Amino acid sequence: MARRWAVRLLPILLLALAGWVMWREFRHTDPARILDDIDHWGWGRLAFAGLMTLVSFGLLAVMEWLGLRWAGAKVPFLAVLLGSFCANGIAHVTGTAVLVAGAVRYRLYARHGADLAQVAETTVFCIVGYSIGITELVGLSLLTAPDLGGAALRLSPLLTRSLGLALALAPFVYVLACAGVRAPLRLLGREYRLPSVRVALAQLAIGLVDNVAVAAVIWVLIPPGLVSFPAFSAAYAAATVTGVASSVPAGAGVFESAILTLLPALPRDVLAAAFVGNRIIYYLGPLLISAAILAQAGMMPGLKRRDD
Repeated sequence: MARRWAVRLLPILLLALAGWVMWREFRHTDPARILDDIDHWGWGRLAFAGLMTLVSFGLLAVMEWLGLRWAGAKVPFLAVLLGSFCANGIAHVTGTAVLVAGAVRYRLYARHGADLAQVAETTVFCIVGYSIGITELVGLSLLTAPDLGGAALRLSPLLTRSLGLALALAPFVYVLACAGVRAPLRLLGREYRLPSVRVALAQLAIGLVDNVAVAAVIWVLIPPGLVSFPAFSAAYAAATVTGVASSVPAGAGVFESAILTLLPALPRDVLAAAFVGNRIIYYLGPLLISAAILAQAGMMPGLKRRDD
């Protein structure tokens, strides 16, 4: 009973802590300055942020298509593209990636012969790809921006680089396992085979580039010269892991407070403006489009099963 209550209360406590951090950081920030920062984005930076959002969702669709093929389901790529966009567009905001994304995927892919087990395996495949991708991004970022470890994490440059190297190499343990373990693994009464080395490397590459694209959505909204992309991407990756671990929907507040803590030298109004842009461009926009697609799913040719 105590453990159950702890699990329920932890996200609330983390959200309250995040709210306190954001209040502390923004209490002296003039809203007019935030609006001025937004006004100075320009169409070029907004277009780039939109492009990176499309790149991210496109890569997630490729990851999902690979996962379906690995699970033995042959779903047309157009259906995967739409299904992945809907699943991720909703799951990113609700924070219940496994349940929500899995339910949306099953609803759409069952029309093409995919069963519940294959959809579940695809969801796990995507989670693994995302996890090793963001781990790789943290590692590479700490290797190329060791000052972040000294400024925010209070680590020496040597320790920061050592941690970065360990994290950069960690995903390759999974790749090596895919190369060496060919016997099926038994889990919950079912047998699973690890992907091939080529598929595992594709998971890693897609997961890494996807996270780079998402980090770029926020970074491009920060005025040039204030923070390097490696330093920002390291803070982004650490904040994303914190947000996911918090179980707060979309990491709202937790993600932003972690960025504020890890990048104390950046002007607060600039970060506040970038946070607003990120939530609108990467979260709200795809959510609205996903809801519209799902509402009309029965009338969209790309989602219908064709037997002719």
